[in-house]
Amino acid sequence: MEITFLGTSSAVHSYKRSHASIALKAFGETILFDCGEGTQRQLIYTNISPMKISNIFITHYHGDHILGVPGLLQTMNFMGRENKLHIYGPKGLDNLQKAISHLGFPNFDFPIEWIEIDNGTIIENEEYVIKAQRVKHNTPTLAYSIEELKKPRFQRQKAIDLGVPVGPDFGKLHNGIPVEVNGKTIRPEQVLGPPRKGVKITYSGDTRPCEELIEFARDSTLLIHEATYKVEDTDKAEEHAHSTSADAARTALYSNSKELILTHISARYNDVDNLLDEAKKIFKNTKIAEDLMKVEL
Repeated sequence: MEITFLGTSSAVHSYKRSHASIALKAFGETILFDCGEGTQRQLIYTNISPMKISNIFITHYHGDHILGVPGLLQTMNFMGRENKLHIYGPKGLDNLQKAISHLGFPNFDFPIEWIEIDNGTIIENEEYVIKAQRVKHNTPTLAYSIEELKKPRFQRQKAIDLGVPVGPDFGKLHNGIPVEVNGKTIRPEQVLGPPRKGVKITYSGDTRPCEELIEFARDSTLLIHEATYKVEDTDKAEEHAHSTSADAARTALYSNSKELILTHISARYNDVDNLLDEAKKIFKNTKIAEDLMKVEL
């Protein structure tokens, strides 16, 4: 899995930070979380093609998280995209769809499916599951998690000892399909090890600290959490329904996450070292995102 932070600012961008957007390359596809103004330009500086983006997940409809959508769609159209694009978001997604259509954009020459979602599982296949969870902001907002689904390890010697011939039956058993050997049924659980936990990434969206997010992020390999304000500006965080660096660190700690990356940093802070230090006092394995930073898991 490769994560690229395309934009790491909060509502006002700066010369160092663009508006919110995170790209995940994994499982042979590219998934975008939020699409703030300038996202398509940031993509130019990466190895990520707009044509490869399969899904866009919007956390909420504040401008710094969605104003890049019209331009990105137009760019895909100009580049001759044919594959369907799926765009997910909380209640109100139809308003975004209508706004884009009323901005003078022609009909796009590729299919777009707009999917309004709420809490729960959004996508589940053999490789991964994506879930959403409502969090506490001043407008309907979702956090997202994506978790790799790993098959239990196939215990080859056990299968041989049970008389399973080396060959296609190994693959069937590993995929959960029983096989017949000399009139006897060999079940997958006889030759598979214990369940294995895959990589889990959780993205907070904009939020106040809340129990819902702590439980949702439980045992994350990586928690990407907004940290709009320093601790000294806690009153502003409360007023605008955001989190401080310390809030984010406590969420990582209480959720038993392994690593924390802070993003959505207010443009008021030219020096972010203090913000990072505040978080590391609570949760040591913390980093702060910069535009175009890449992380591999």
